[in-house]
Amino acid sequence: MVKSAGYKMVGGNGVFFPILGFASIIAFIYLSFGDLLSVRYKNEINLSFVERNGTNFVVDGKLFYINGWNSYWFMDHAVHVDSRPRIRAMLQAAAKMGLTVCRSWAFNDGDYNALQITPGQFDENTFKALDYVIAEAREVGIRLLLSLVNNLDAYGGKTQYVKWAWTEGVGLSPSNDSFFYDPSIRIYFKNYVKTILTRKNTITGLQYRDDPTIFGWELINEPRCITDPSGDTLQDWIEELSAFIKTVDNKHLLTVGLEGFYGRKSPKRKTVNPEFWAADMGVDFIRNSAPSAIDFASVHIYPDQWFKRKSLKGKLKFVADWMHSHIEDAEQVLNKPVMFTEFGLSDLNKGFDPSQRDEFYKVVFDVIYESAKKKGGGGGSFAWQYLVEGMEEFNDDFGIVPWKRPEMYRIINQHTCRLAKIHGAYKPVTGNMNRICNGRW
Repeated sequence: MVKSAGYKMVGGNGVFFPILGFASIIAFIYLSFGDLLSVRYKNEINLSFVERNGTNFVVDGKLFYINGWNSYWFMDHAVHVDSRPRIRAMLQAAAKMGLTVCRSWAFNDGDYNALQITPGQFDENTFKALDYVIAEAREVGIRLLLSLVNNLDAYGGKTQYVKWAWTEGVGLSPSNDSFFYDPSIRIYFKNYVKTILTRKNTITGLQYRDDPTIFGWELINEPRCITDPSGDTLQDWIEELSAFIKTVDNKHLLTVGLEGFYGRKSPKRKTVNPEFWAADMGVDFIRNSAPSAIDFASVHIYPDQWFKRKSLKGKLKFVADWMHSHIEDAEQVLNKPVMFTEFGLSDLNKGFDPSQRDEFYKVVFDVIYESAKKKGGGGGSFAWQYLVEGMEEFNDDFGIVPWKRPEMYRIINQHTCRLAKIHGAYKPVTGNMNRICNGRW
């Protein structure tokens, strides 16, 4: 993931890298999770759908606050047998830390290992890879927040849809923002979404829309429509597509996938937004999150990409203020939960030290914990991104292998345990909180 001036690219060009350190991954799985490896698709796990009650997530009537993470690469790595162990290793490690939801991509449009080769044409081998990811997550009781398209070019994105329409002679404009207003492209995307939601998993036998392993759907990763800074174009797209999804799948939660910027008409554009440019991205956090079909709001946190001159102390103050503002909006305006579905600190910053990332994570976790103590609307956070050993060439400057640094591992586990202590543990399928927290909860 490369970020600059408020822009982001994820996963490079999606090229598959040969597996590195395969033996070390197998050794890691065996030594750390040997007791979990015997579980193989027994279909005996009884998961319930996550629901929304006002500003809270609930599972079986109990409050559900999420300590989650991003591993966007799951489907891509599941295509090839030799890289599949990475998915299992990551999920097993997450289960050991008591993590409960992973955000990942359910798209790859016209790229290497493409899921959608051309509009309406799907690669069954890649679809089976996504089946595998969902089945593996189900085995350890971890849910998935699945994103349906990228605003960015990585893995195809909205630009690929525009190219398809342009090539077929039906596109209105070569601008990639025409993704949001071109009727032909809307048809492409609706067909894609319906195909995903109604897919019958070849491993579990469940249609995706009937599988509680899926926490929910995200319309698009980090939408922006800079050709219409008023926000009207994007808002129309959100309202139509969110309503459409609910006609196909009314069991799962739905979010937009926003970065959280306040738009031109918002009074918070000058007091809360990171910088002046954020109000001109054609988005607005409150307006975009308001439609009735949108179940929860989403926000991202990248202070070192949004500010180049602030000190670490200044950036951390911004993070706390940014999160409190959006939680306040979720509770007082939207009456919906908000999740901080990406947060990260780059190791390319001048003078970077891992302890700075520790401080950053602590701030994010502390704000969520404060909200949870009050049964508030700060529903959870998702680190960008977690990986396993052997993925150095696939990593970006935000990614970490959590268990490689004892202090970071402790911080993540502590957050899991104190959330469990407040409202009672959501018991993992592969373990229990007493083991994860060593009896300290």
